Amino acid sequence: MRVAILSGGLNAERDVSLRSGRRVSQALRASMSDAELIEVDLDAEFLDSLNSDSYDVVVPLIHGVIGEDATLRSMLELKGIPFIGSGAASAARAFDKGIAAGLVPPGSAPPFVAFPQSFFREMGAPRILTSVISGIGLPLVVKPISGGSALGVRLCTGADQVAPALVDAFGYGDRVMLQQAVFGTELAVTVIDLDGIATALPPVEIVPVGGIYDFHARYTAGATEFFTPARLDPDTLNRVCSYAVSVHEVLGLRAISRVDVIVDSQGEIWFLEVNVAPGMTETSLVPQAIEAAGLQVGQVFSDLIYQAVR
Repeated sequence: MRVAILSGGLNAERDVSLRSGRRVSQALRASMSDAELIEVDLDAEFLDSLNSDSYDVVVPLIHGVIGEDATLRSMLELKGIPFIGSGAASAARAFDKGIAAGLVPPGSAPPFVAFPQSFFREMGAPRILTSVISGIGLPLVVKPISGGSALGVRLCTGADQVAPALVDAFGYGDRVMLQQAVFGTELAVTVIDLDGIATALPPVEIVPVGGIYDFHARYTAGATEFFTPARLDPDTLNRVCSYAVSVHEVLGLRAISRVDVIVDSQGEIWFLEVNVAPGMTETSLVPQAIEAAGLQVGQVFSDLIYQAVR
């Protein structure tokens, strides 16, 4: 079987994507010696070479714009090439944090507002910030409406921190989200479609040494402690797993996803975001969940590849 593992891309998550691609490629070597790792720059020549005569199935591991929105996935669908993961329409829903937050089970997403940079300029920063802070309250989180790896994400505990945070977030995209901050146990829940049934793997508890799970904490060895399964009571773990599956299903996701949540001190589950091409690096969360479930990365991706072809 001719398998293409696509990694790279042209955005700020390129290096993480390349690491994910190498990890999955190495894991697949035992069962699929013909799997080809391709570092993608997404130029016209590459798109022309991507066709069903060249590959039987594609594993898209490009993170962020192009890879996780509808762009690459719609091209694969148009070319009739099977691929692992969610289709273009469902990926587009998941990639926009505002749309995703509006579709998940009611009341589980913290209150938020989202707007483009043009609105921020035309209406005036002071007026907007006064309204947002009085409506949502402090502390709040500022983040780009799309993208991953916590790039451009800031926790603001004071009103004077919000404007600089917006400037930083706009550096990663034209639209931003300002959302009420919630605190508690941060969890990542991997959902995999096994024989057509969405199944949640053991939740991974995230405890960043510096207190904030930012880019450095995500991809620097030793900067974050992980506990798999999470140190919560069995009933809460079951509710979190059921919730993650419901998010996977309501957004119409396929094959594999990672749902990020916070469980507060009252046991309430709060939705943060969902990822349709989760990281597969040495410090990423999905491989930890796979191992905790008694599975192997190569085995899981091999099964998903055959499932995509079928």
